[in-house]
Amino acid sequence: MAVGKGYELFAIPRNKSELDEAVKRSRKRLTRTAAVASAASVIPLPGLDIAVDAGALIKLIPEINREFGLTPEQIEQLSPNKQLIVYKAIVAVGGAMIGKLITRELVIEALKAVGIRLTVKQAAKYVPLAGQALSVAIGFTAMQYVGRQHIRECVRVVELVRKI
Repeated sequence: MAVGKGYELFAIPRNKSELDEAVKRSRKRLTRTAAVASAASVIPLPGLDIAVDAGALIKLIPEINREFGLTPEQIEQLSPNKQLIVYKAIVAVGGAMIGKLITRELVIEALKAVGIRLTVKQAAKYVPLAGQALSVAIGFTAMQYVGRQHIRECVRVVELVRKI
């Protein structure tokens, strides 16, 4: 494990066992984050839950990238040849949030992928009790969708890099 910039840098998983562990840790972190973020749906303030979801993803996505050795800082530590291989794999997979600084704009694009669910979530929260419960469930599911999609993209990048 290399060390740099004040935190440990995990290497790209070298085998299936390491990859499976990275997936397991990422899913656990995703579930915990989704549960906390979806709780904001109970508060009937317009836009609060979307802001909380975006904030949670801005923090979560780099943590997932780190699990797979795919943050910009981690990729920077690789040899130039290996960096090229990683970036080619990212492009091939279409991982919009892999190997990049995660910005609000990138997160908003990811949330647009579940835009219909989020619109229903906004409307549902104003219906007493049942609507709030539905809003929480939709928020949790939407966050899970975005996070699991990102984890799948990270796995595909790692698998491509290991093949080369």
